[in-house]
Amino acid sequence: MADLESQLAGNLDALDRRIRAAAERAGRSPNEVTLVVVTKYAPDAAVQLLPRLGRLDLGENRPQQLVRRADLVPEARWHLIGRLQTNKVRMVLPHTVLTHSVDSPKLLERLSQTSGDLGCTSAVLLEVNISGEASKQGFDPEQVRAAWQSYLTLPNLEIRGLMTMAPFTDQPEDARPVFRQLRELRDDLRDRAGSLVERHPVRDLSMGMSGDFEVAIEEGATLIRVGSAVFENIPQ
Repeated sequence: MADLESQLAGNLDALDRRIRAAAERAGRSPNEVTLVVVTKYAPDAAVQLLPRLGRLDLGENRPQQLVRRADLVPEARWHLIGRLQTNKVRMVLPHTVLTHSVDSPKLLERLSQTSGDLGCTSAVLLEVNISGEASKQGFDPEQVRAAWQSYLTLPNLEIRGLMTMAPFTDQPEDARPVFRQLRELRDDLRDRAGSLVERHPVRDLSMGMSGDFEVAIEEGATLIRVGSAVFENIPQ
């Protein structure tokens, strides 16, 4: 266990240095960027060590796994970053501080309804398919613009911002236009929120993973979703 903790701490220290450097290049404070540690492929033993290492924002792709691990590591702030089906909303909401992957009006409406049933307000990000790839989920940017005011009136929700996934590539710079367009869309939507911005901050940008998070930070990411760089050289 000591070797596992040491390896994990070393990986996190190296990652922190890269986050700081990327933020400084963009004239930003590293404190503006929250690392969401993606635990999808990590062993339970490593996940349980993360709070001890000061990492409380953890992300899971699968709702069932999030619920299980929320019981395993209850002190963590669990983010759902993978696809959420409407029939899993009630199961996952009590365990989730932020749902990154709201990819359709139907899901947004179900989250609103179920949050009302549970007597809570749910924080969400709208997943936007900036790249336009057929293989990716998410709202079309123009769809969000057209229906924005109706989304803002849904009760029991706090729309904190936007999320996207860049195309998979070996060249991080290829992701820059995607991240930039998401930031520009966020800025436009926040301006158009008017007085409702008090209820819907429309502040966060969830973008960037292990291969491109530095470019994402340079383009304004406030949440980066990183897994493999955290658990490098740690057996699954």
